Amino acid sequence: MTTTTLHQAWGGQQIYSNLLALFVVSAASVMTSNAVRTRRQSELDRIHRIAAAAQRVLLRPVSTRLGQVQVASMYLAAEAGAQIGGDLYEAVSTRYGVRMIVGDVRGKGLPAVRSAAAVLGAFREAVHYESDLVEVMNHCAAALHRDCAEPTALDQEEEADTGEDFVTALAAQVLHGSVIQVVNCGHPPPLVLRRGKIEALHPASPRPPLGLEDLMNSPTAGPDSYVFAPGDRLLLYTDGVVEARNIDNEFFPLPEAMEAAPACTPPEFLEWLHQVLIRHTRGQLTDDVAVLVIDRFRDDMESKAAENAITSGSRPSR
Repeated sequence: MTTTTLHQAWGGQQIYSNLLALFVVSAASVMTSNAVRTRRQSELDRIHRIAAAAQRVLLRPVSTRLGQVQVASMYLAAEAGAQIGGDLYEAVSTRYGVRMIVGDVRGKGLPAVRSAAAVLGAFREAVHYESDLVEVMNHCAAALHRDCAEPTALDQEEEADTGEDFVTALAAQVLHGSVIQVVNCGHPPPLVLRRGKIEALHPASPRPPLGLEDLMNSPTAGPDSYVFAPGDRLLLYTDGVVEARNIDNEFFPLPEAMEAAPACTPPEFLEWLHQVLIRHTRGQLTDDVAVLVIDRFRDDMESKAAENAITSGSRPSR
């Protein structure tokens, strides 16, 4: 026998009042839950719009045609829902040639984004008035030192550690005459695809990452020079690509992947590389990824000169 039967409340005013109150409370709870969910979604959408706007400022899309080259860029954030991180890239056409940079900031979070912004800002300014690519990177290092010397509330909120702040970075400059100059500051070497084979452009005199110049003996030599002939493809990347692991804990074989890639334009190549990388990691990137791919346009006269230089062994010094 139920309590309502015991108190002879069936059909009485009390049971209907209780049911009505229960209905009102349930409806209010559902409405409140929907309102909270809608507000959270609205805030999340607003954050995504702000992040997308910040990305367009910090990592703006590069022009597809710069001087003698065709360029495409890709950025993949490892953190779910993130738009920007500590990796950086830029490609600019200047009076000295097409100049590019790719870099990887130590650390994560907003302090890493701030350091990336400092390096990119210095690079974008210095490339237009410094003829020496080494001096361009010196400006980037100085900007990073200034930024690290001015801690903000962001550092405390992100619980930034007290270790050294540094950025591995690589700057490249495409010159006339099938030559490219590279200044490598502790960064993975760029790769050149020529006639289906990969060549890694290792530095003759390795330099320390930006921010660690005072702790290491920095070389005084100029940029390293390499052949970059019409028809060649150059790849600048961060270590999030080559350190991506599969389920068997194997690194992503970037050189082999480049050699196996189908003939395509730089944007198509990056889309292909993206899909291959996602399949390798099953969509679980552990680090941000930034990539620049540069194709040297073919020109009949220039191509013939490059072929003669390569076959005769008179390539630029390295």
